[in-house]
Amino acid sequence: MGGRVEYEPASAKDLLVELKDTAELLVDLSFSAVLHGSDNVADEVLRLEKRMDVLQLRARMTLLLAARSPADAESLAPVLGVVAATEKMSDAAGDIAKVVREDVGLPDAMQGALPDAAESLVRGRLVADSRYADRTLGDVDLETNTGVRVIAVRRGDGDAGDWLPNPGPETTLRPADVLLLRGPTTGVEGVYETVTGTAYDPPAPSEPAVADLGRAVTSVALMKNMSELAVDLAYGAVLFDDDGLAEEVVELEAEVDALKSRFEAWTLRAATDIADPVSLRGLMQIATATEVISDAAVEISEGVLRGLDTHIVVQEAVEASDEVVVRVPVGAGGELPGTTLGDQRVKTRTGMRIIAVRRGATPDTGDVAAAGSRDGHRSPEDAWVIEPGPETTVRAGDVLLAKGTRSGAQKLRELAGA
Repeated sequence: MGGRVEYEPASAKDLLVELKDTAELLVDLSFSAVLHGSDNVADEVLRLEKRMDVLQLRARMTLLLAARSPADAESLAPVLGVVAATEKMSDAAGDIAKVVREDVGLPDAMQGALPDAAESLVRGRLVADSRYADRTLGDVDLETNTGVRVIAVRRGDGDAGDWLPNPGPETTLRPADVLLLRGPTTGVEGVYETVTGTAYDPPAPSEPAVADLGRAVTSVALMKNMSELAVDLAYGAVLFDDDGLAEEVVELEAEVDALKSRFEAWTLRAATDIADPVSLRGLMQIATATEVISDAAVEISEGVLRGLDTHIVVQEAVEASDEVVVRVPVGAGGELPGTTLGDQRVKTRTGMRIIAVRRGATPDTGDVAAAGSRDGHRSPEDAWVIEPGPETTVRAGDVLLAKGTRSGAQKLRELAGA
């Protein structure tokens, strides 16, 4: 247990910014720990989780002091909900890290599946002779050149060091910094080698001997992608007081619930065919924690869903992030329908990164039910394209979920005919 936490005067906005950034970093680090089987990364998650416990208590104290009337209480209630949701995300990330740290056990196929979970996530220490050393992220311009993003920087060692989440273009990369890199595997391999001076050695894919176990592992990877997307959209819903984004969060959470049900069925079937069913405990713990993350995303957007005005302190905290999240319907009269994201050079023309596509009606029937669906409902794999690539075809009626600047969002709307 930690020591006593006492009230300290602090900006509610600054506390919420740190809560948001740290919670998102925790989720990224926890899955990185699983991917690499890294005790060191798992320890980092657990250390940050303790920091989150202090942050959320200080945030609650600050918000309680700010409520002086029923009107204040009504406007601050959703803010307390955001604090509670970030705490849930933090606890879930800790549960995922403990699978590694406590050797709970995972199927070998898990490390082979997570690299296919939309993007690879790796951690590397910057060597002094790297061409990135002593340059700013803006100067390096990694994402434009490679598709890889530096989502956090660890500066210093041990308790004296700390993570810098969401580094901006002005952040200078220093020798001995630890960089958390996220992006397509092909891009990550080259960037990792430039950062560390050594070749990237990805986890070797392992085909499970039991087919149902393979399906269970794949469903966990998809749950991870959808939960992370739900969190992004939830913050976007809060920032723009956007009912549409909030409803997308609810839809994603329902898809994650459906995947969890299928995961449980496949895991129980697999348990009868493997020598040591106890080895599936870690996989089940990760699936449960991942579902909690999607539930937390709904809680973040709860105020929007219930028609409560988003408190200005939350809007300012979310706005402090460099990126915004938008929802753009694709109209029949735009340039996108019938083409691919690569053909239209969407990222280059708008500056927006498409993080997901929710499919509209199927082109042949006009029905939302797609081939292979059951009971008239599409599977999550049919309904969503998570982290689409340049080869992804866009159709009229689709909804694009994108990250980028406000000016880029307007360009994307024009391109989509929204």
